[in-house]
Amino acid sequence: MAKKNKVCEYSVNQVPPAGHLFLSSIQHALLMFVAIGFPVIFASQISGTAEFAATLITFSMLAAGLGSIIQSVGLPFIGSGYLCPNVCGPSYFSLSLSAAWIGGLPLMRGMIIIAGLVEMALAPIVQKLRKVFPTFVIGLVVAMVGISVIKSSVTSVFGLAFYGDAIRNVDIVIGMFSLMVMVLCNIWGKGFVKMYCLLIGMLSGWILALILIPEYWHNLAAVKNSPIFALPHIGPEFRRITFDLKMLIPFIVIAISGSLKSFGNLLAAQKISEPELKEANFVPIRKGLLADGFSTSLAGLLGGMAVDTSSSNIGLAGATKVLSRWISVGAGVIFVILAFFPKLITALSMIPKPILGAALVFAGCFMICTGLLEMFSEGWDIRKTFVVGISLFFGLSTAFLPGLYARAPHFIQTFFTDPLPTTTILAVILNQILNLDIVFGKLKNKKSKMEQ
Repeated sequence: MAKKNKVCEYSVNQVPPAGHLFLSSIQHALLMFVAIGFPVIFASQISGTAEFAATLITFSMLAAGLGSIIQSVGLPFIGSGYLCPNVCGPSYFSLSLSAAWIGGLPLMRGMIIIAGLVEMALAPIVQKLRKVFPTFVIGLVVAMVGISVIKSSVTSVFGLAFYGDAIRNVDIVIGMFSLMVMVLCNIWGKGFVKMYCLLIGMLSGWILALILIPEYWHNLAAVKNSPIFALPHIGPEFRRITFDLKMLIPFIVIAISGSLKSFGNLLAAQKISEPELKEANFVPIRKGLLADGFSTSLAGLLGGMAVDTSSSNIGLAGATKVLSRWISVGAGVIFVILAFFPKLITALSMIPKPILGAALVFAGCFMICTGLLEMFSEGWDIRKTFVVGISLFFGLSTAFLPGLYARAPHFIQTFFTDPLPTTTILAVILNQILNLDIVFGKLKNKKSKMEQ
């Protein structure tokens, strides 16, 4: 086994032994699989056939798997080289659905391709942002990465799939049991138990669910009807790509929002992978954003849902201290292989929602606290109080009061879409405004010295 130290089990560039690499990759692939619910819901919303749904899932998994490999393998010009897998993120879901209602899957594919190209175009700019992202703003962004998954994780812990669903006591028991197994294995466990705490918690929760809820046994019976191996069925909707200028502005806006989200994820991955860095290194982040945009466009070309970097997997890496980028590569390979095995996909889709929610809560805890520690790692002053406070007030309000912004002017709606990008934008702008006196003071002193 690789030599262990106080910082991590396996560092970002270490290659774990084959057994650990395989099991850790499976653990991350299971967490990535949580997002497969998005193409399933998408297919149901546009009244797609079972064949259509299966093909959409296959192409979405291919895009996520290939994107994870490109992001983490560390190529010379693309990919961050951190453990940062790709998943079918919620960022593009609503807008993709709107595009599909207007022009079908071909239009959705075309607009996703454009969004990915926009992300790629924005990537080089990030290196020029060093001065506008001081340490406390970076910490705030990292914390918001964890906060952004609160809604989806908590609703899943309670077993809710749709708004208005009834909450069952047994679902709460399963969700909290799974979460506590993960947490206790991580705190008290050593070696194998600590390293695979999420996997152990998910398996334990699934066993409990099968004992308490007979319907889960009946759901597993559907696995028998699925083929072991199958190639995707390429229907007519997967053979065309179209574009619509009317959808261009919304997709550019969501691409900017997606870039900010991935920016936060990559900052978080860098923080846990290279804690010795005094300030952010924007070179791998630029390459990571380029990979994220490429993967998004790839999803559109293949015919899958748009993909995005996964904050949950970064949180899992931080919690287990298993940071090897090769685990993300392995998870990507597993995802690509799984895409052609419907029987395994069907079986994994039967994992109860409370267990999936517990996994998201577990990973999100680490992200929030890592960001807070980073944010308060330096001296604090009243300027930072207002930068952080105001940004959080209005950033979190997008989650608490979505109906309010739906009625707001279009310009406001453009920037107030989601807690993470909204908080990031406000923090950057406020930090510049509230420090104008310091900037002018330095310029004045510099001018005085030059005159002397």
